[in-house]
Amino acid sequence: MKNPILSVAYAAMITMMFPLEALAQLGHRTLTTGASFLLLSPDARTTGVAEASTGLLPDANSVFTNAAKLSFAGNKGLSFSYTPWMRQLVKDEHLGYLTAFHQLSWRETLGISVKYLDMGEISFRDEAGNLSQRYNAGEISIDASYSRLFSDHFAMALTARYIHSNLGSGSFNGLDMDRAKAFAVDFGLYSERSYVNSRQFSKRFAWGINVSNIGTKLNYTNAKESFLPMNLRLGAGYGLNNDPDNRLTLLLDVTKLLVPSRPQYLLDERGNITTEIEKGRDPDRSVPSALITSFLDAPGGFSEELSEVAVSGGFEFCYYRQFFIRSGYFYEHPEKGNRQHFAAGVGFRVKSLQVDIGYLAPMARRYTVRNELKFTVSFHPWIKSDNE
Repeated sequence: MKNPILSVAYAAMITMMFPLEALAQLGHRTLTTGASFLLLSPDARTTGVAEASTGLLPDANSVFTNAAKLSFAGNKGLSFSYTPWMRQLVKDEHLGYLTAFHQLSWRETLGISVKYLDMGEISFRDEAGNLSQRYNAGEISIDASYSRLFSDHFAMALTARYIHSNLGSGSFNGLDMDRAKAFAVDFGLYSERSYVNSRQFSKRFAWGINVSNIGTKLNYTNAKESFLPMNLRLGAGYGLNNDPDNRLTLLLDVTKLLVPSRPQYLLDERGNITTEIEKGRDPDRSVPSALITSFLDAPGGFSEELSEVAVSGGFEFCYYRQFFIRSGYFYEHPEKGNRQHFAAGVGFRVKSLQVDIGYLAPMARRYTVRNELKFTVSFHPWIKSDNE
């Protein structure tokens, strides 16, 4: 495959080709799932604040972070995002994201979104290095969200998701591979409240909880199934307005994958790894079991469980409702993926049209995405005045 070990998008295939115990022997503790593209932040605004987007003012892209935010986003909205994906490694990969929402009533809002990762042409080779097949790979997810207000300040949402992962089809190195599909749901809670201190100053506080990608496993081969990237996100935002047109929002999010941690396997007399588990739990378990035990199954105990939590923080400054400046930092433990990056972004708005650009600069050597740019064009013709 083209750059198989470097690309996060190919993590599911790597899991099938290299058993978890073998990866553990090499010292890798990263949690591996199928359809990892579901975790990629798709829009420039989310990227600009280093994915600490729960406390941001709601917009059409809120479906990715927490669909319950749509209840506070206004009457209608439409957004399209584009990313030239991993251009330092390949030239023909692209990430696209289209999302829209419509308010049915003051309580109910519907949202839809489509995310597509085009991986370009992949070359499969046999053990001798001979070309066996060229394949155009890609992954897509289609979402439908329903958000409902339960009070003036609190909403809940349910998202249904269809995932189609097309990483290869045929027989390679003894494995029969095929396209995989899955179904999943998200559950979101979100609350925001504004406080007016005086005629000039006001404050806004928002928080949210979202559990995403809870669904069936992916089956790429006849050998092993992969978990979806089931993910827990908790976040908050604090905004300060010195007048109705200017505001500063401080943001903080934490996330944790709800999938089995890799156990530690015993070695035989020759130092070869066995299938017997020394510490931890067998990762081959059901989805309900994984959701519960993912907080308790790390072989390193509580300290390792904490290392599986990723933290991101950032801010967004809005000047006269027309110009936006964003920045943030994302941290993931070195043994759990080592995604550590600085993010920045800008945006400008003319009436109902807004254009955003996000920039990502990794700070860790093992993180392969370099100097990534994302572009988003949004159209919000009717936005609630209290959200402005």
